[in-house]
Amino acid sequence: MESRSKQLFEEAQGYIPGGVNSPVRAFKAVGGNPLFIKKAKGAFIYDEDDNEYIELINSWGPMILGHANPQIQEAVANAIEGSLSFGAPTAIEIEMAKTICEMVPSIEKVRMVNSGTEATMSAVRLARGYTNRSKIIKFEGCYHGHGDSFLIAAGSGAITLGEPDSPGVTKGVAQDTITVPFNDINQVHQVIMANRGNIAAIIVEPVAGNMGCVLPDKGFLEGLRSACDAEGIVLIFDEVMTGFRLSKAGAQGVLGVQPDITTLGKIIGGGMPVGAYGGKKEIMDYVSPQGPVYQAGTLSGNPVAMAAGLAMLKQINEDETLYSDLALITAKIDNGIQENLEELGLPYTSNRIGSMYSLFFTDKKVTDFESAKSSNLEMFGKYFREMLNQGVYLAPSQYESLFLSKAITVELANRIIEANRNALKAIH
Repeated sequence: MESRSKQLFEEAQGYIPGGVNSPVRAFKAVGGNPLFIKKAKGAFIYDEDDNEYIELINSWGPMILGHANPQIQEAVANAIEGSLSFGAPTAIEIEMAKTICEMVPSIEKVRMVNSGTEATMSAVRLARGYTNRSKIIKFEGCYHGHGDSFLIAAGSGAITLGEPDSPGVTKGVAQDTITVPFNDINQVHQVIMANRGNIAAIIVEPVAGNMGCVLPDKGFLEGLRSACDAEGIVLIFDEVMTGFRLSKAGAQGVLGVQPDITTLGKIIGGGMPVGAYGGKKEIMDYVSPQGPVYQAGTLSGNPVAMAAGLAMLKQINEDETLYSDLALITAKIDNGIQENLEELGLPYTSNRIGSMYSLFFTDKKVTDFESAKSSNLEMFGKYFREMLNQGVYLAPSQYESLFLSKAITVELANRIIEANRNALKAIH
């Protein structure tokens, strides 16, 4: 009998491009058809055929406390009683802004938007307006949403302007974006010197999550901070993934480097679509209506989304052991998986920080997109499908980080390690 998920996918393709509303969900990178999810609770998700899976993506990061968190559900239910949207200021927006500013020391003012992409687009526009410069530097393998400025492939050399990486992005836009390898501070300096006085911003994921989990080399972020200070460049940390996941102050709270602007998303919405960008007061005051840099959004600061996000942040603030507990359970799973790989003699590299984790099927150290691309994608596809058979739901791409939640217990960690052992034996 054909599965309900397969039936839904076939139907969806008649009405939705590719049958999905975000490309990675199509499972093209791992083969097979996507699962259509019906519900989730705690550490588990359930598909339309009522199959249960231990879930290690957590809606690509937001569900750090697990699915269907009772306090967030209650906050949303209470907010809905007042109506779904007003298009006018609300008190809860102030409370949310104050909470973010208190948790992230580099943020003195913050503007709420509706997605991570909206946050990064707005942050770059603000940096250009503030500096009166046009060019930006981004890093190969870092993902900042689908804004035109970010869909730019690297040029042929260190100081070469990029080319559009997607139809619909113009060469004119590409001329203002320079892409260099992640963790290569020398190339950053070359680009700055070749474009001196024209670089408005450097935007970077302080910990990358879209080439798999890739950590910054020692001194890389510090080098970016120094270069920006020396040349009057705005440093933007894209913490849509890492914000409130790696610490109460995000990656910058762990790594000890503060940006000028931070973009946020995912966790601040508690599962609802929310984004934000914030930073130094002198820069944020350039945003309209106070300043000349225009940005607006009808649903920005939506009261239901604010209620969900605030309920999430309050719980994070109250849980003194959240991040240490998450790091311990992630380390347990990583170490168990490494033991399985060593036992079978399979090539691998694992990258981990806090509750972000990636397993790469390569024996090379993964420090940038080029080294990430050395992974055996065919083996990963087989591994993904076997883990699914074992009841564990992974990110359907080698180039996506996993995001663990507080709902993963020691017992579930042991189940994940055992599932990994069985999956590896099946593909070995």
